[in-house]
Amino acid sequence: MSTTLAKPAEVERKWYIVDAAGKPLGRTAAMVATLLRGKHKPTFTPNVDCGDHVVVINCKDAVLTGKKLEQKYYRRHSGWIGGLKEVQYKKLMAEQPDKAMMLAVKGMLPDSVLGRQALTRLRVYKDANHKNAAQKPQAYEG
Repeated sequence: MSTTLAKPAEVERKWYIVDAAGKPLGRTAAMVATLLRGKHKPTFTPNVDCGDHVVVINCKDAVLTGKKLEQKYYRRHSGWIGGLKEVQYKKLMAEQPDKAMMLAVKGMLPDSVLGRQALTRLRVYKDANHKNAAQKPQAYEG
């Protein structure tokens, strides 16, 4: 049995729209990461960027289960002594829910050139208004 490997010139990209309203943040991010990577396609090749474009809408309505709103923190460090910055997810979801979704998806993509390329095909919006209607994205329910 032979294996078909996709070449970069043969990759066909589609546009998908994912509605995050009422869905858990992490499960939505995992589904989006799969679409961005191209793992849902039968022609998936690990060393070729064969993912699709994804538009995520209604991020402000995504939910965090359990006590994650109070107990989970987004942490970053400036590199200087005492440069740790912490933001509670309750505040992050209230002020920047699109950033929370972007961070969740970024963490589920590989830390390589392919992962960075896949992240450029992600568009995240707080509400249902988006600028990608001209691309005619298909609704994706995974």
